Amino acid sequence: MELPTQTFRVTRADLVRYAGASGDFNPIHWSDRFATKVGLPGVIAHGMFTMALVGRAVTAWAGSPDAVVDFGVRFTRPVVVPDDDAGTEIVVTAVVREVTDAGLTRLDVTATCLGEKVLSQARATVRRAG
Repeated sequence: MELPTQTFRVTRADLVRYAGASGDFNPIHWSDRFATKVGLPGVIAHGMFTMALVGRAVTAWAGSPDAVVDFGVRFTRPVVVPDDDAGTEIVVTAVVREVTDAGLTRLDVTATCLGEKVLSQARATVRRAG
């Protein structure tokens, strides 16, 4: 069974807010000049910010944050965020891999940006409501 797609817009302003909250002020997250100098295609979103957005999708599917039993990802490709008002989008989908007798639902999650997977081995286990 496939779950409803969720889309998250990411702008440079989001990266600034996340940097302030996380304390991660690495210039690859705000300076095109620095990011390209170290071989990146441009400013990239923080990996943990990307993971948090995917976690938000999992929480929405689960119905509440405390229903998420397990959640993990591997980072595959950076999310490049252009310096404009539109930013970029992360599209999150999931399929139910298994429903256990213990009331747990295991999800295989996919996150893409511009049609390319940005995470691999993204999986979550959620507890069924009720």
